[in-house]
Amino acid sequence: MGAGALALPAYASSHSDTASYAPIDPQHMSDTMRVLASDTFEGRAPGTQGEERTVAWLIQAYQQLGLEPAGDNGGWTQTVPLLRTQVGKPSVAKVSFPAETVSLEQNKDIYFSTNQAVKLIDIAQAPLVFVGYGVHAPERGWDDFKGVDLKGKVAIFLINDPDFEATKDDAAYERFNGRAMTYYGRWTYKYEEAARRGAIGALIVHDKPGASYGWETVIAPGGESFDIVRGKKDRPVLMQGWLSGDAANKLFTAAGLDLAEERVKARQTSFSPITIHNAGFSLKVPVKHVQVTSQNVLGKITGAKRPDESVMFGAHWDAYGMSTNAQGQTIIRRGAIDDGSGIAGVLEIARAFKAGPQPDRTVVFAAWTAEEPGLLGSGWYAAHPLVNLQKTAANFTMDVLQMAGPSRNGFMVGAGQNTVQDDVAAAAKKQGRTMQPEAMPERGAFYRADHLPFARVGVPVVAMMDMAGYPDLRKGGVEAGKAWLVGYMACYHQACDSWSADWDVRGAAEDVALLYTVGKNLAFSKNWPEWNHTSEFYGVRESSKAQRAD
Repeated sequence: MGAGALALPAYASSHSDTASYAPIDPQHMSDTMRVLASDTFEGRAPGTQGEERTVAWLIQAYQQLGLEPAGDNGGWTQTVPLLRTQVGKPSVAKVSFPAETVSLEQNKDIYFSTNQAVKLIDIAQAPLVFVGYGVHAPERGWDDFKGVDLKGKVAIFLINDPDFEATKDDAAYERFNGRAMTYYGRWTYKYEEAARRGAIGALIVHDKPGASYGWETVIAPGGESFDIVRGKKDRPVLMQGWLSGDAANKLFTAAGLDLAEERVKARQTSFSPITIHNAGFSLKVPVKHVQVTSQNVLGKITGAKRPDESVMFGAHWDAYGMSTNAQGQTIIRRGAIDDGSGIAGVLEIARAFKAGPQPDRTVVFAAWTAEEPGLLGSGWYAAHPLVNLQKTAANFTMDVLQMAGPSRNGFMVGAGQNTVQDDVAAAAKKQGRTMQPEAMPERGAFYRADHLPFARVGVPVVAMMDMAGYPDLRKGGVEAGKAWLVGYMACYHQACDSWSADWDVRGAAEDVALLYTVGKNLAFSKNWPEWNHTSEFYGVRESSKAQRAD
């Protein structure tokens, strides 16, 4: 199918008006995912021909649906300046000890990239410092750094929070929400903290439970990285990456340390960083870099009564593009579910709104760029908004919807944060479903999708992410739901995240219908959802309360 061929079908409904997913159409969603995951779009990587085709297709879809442009200068897009880097083959990658040298093979022992516009990463004999979980959280009485000087050094981190593996005998026990990951557990935080402290590099020890994904997902980008174009005061570390569990154990053993023992020590408030004496990290690798212009694609329906107030629905259009596998074959990581499913949801919600009366508030429909490298497109928008975010009632984000059919349940990512989540739970009850707290909070899903930048500036958010637990399917129950999710996670960020005619998209449509129902109620009301007092985002929203007073 050519890039210009819009595959949105003629809108003859394929469901009854009483279906649990009405007015969302599963067939429309499937058709959208099929097109976005096709060869034409080349995996939808930012800054590529695949982006050009994706953006053009999305604009055409918005126009066909009858939306108004909501981007820069009255257009359909918002420009997002990105730095794209690609590391080459290293000539040096090792840690030198007095008695031995430990070689580090890219993709096997180590995975590294850079977000600096350099032609060469050249690190020679940099000291290594183990900083435990690398968390500085005064409000929780926790400081892993103890004033250590990281300038010019490579920091080694553990993934997740200090209490992820903690027992009742550990000082960290339940200090960071127990198994539910906080932002301190995310790899993005650890790289940011290393940069703030002047480190030249940051390496995270990989383990599948803590990261929530395997090594194959870590190395999937193939040495390519994206970041927002930054200034000198906001410069990231020169080298960022991961150590495989085996490589980390080897390094610690060579240094006379036991990584398992150090993990336990890192769960205590008494932990202090460990400089790995007589060890030097060296890496020499060429880098290609280019500044690219990417696009958020934005449409809207202007509110009839209060156009300065808004409700937002969003998903990310990007996936991982094309790369070469170990056999030298070109593969396309198509992102049919991640996040073609979310984009399909945004378009269906837009269609449903256009089929009804004009809302009182403005409704914004967003397709974000560069979510996969770290929420870059949505983060750029939150920092450079085109609507007043203090008067945005809620942001609804869809990222990875299930393709296994109608279910009895759904999962609330970051449950208990705000009142709009309560509204979603009430709407689910009317569908004959139950919303449950996410079953795998250690994955940190609340900090991994495009709603997060909006939460950080105070907008109440709901994230619909079906990787948050096993759906209790009406056909096959939890066992069938588990089989779907386990199978999907094997394809997470891989080439096999591709469209299938065998999907039962009604389950995804139910989830989209939930958000449509709650968003529609907000779009026709004067209500302002609120953050709960216990939420970390309560204060920033409260500070702009006067702007929302009638």
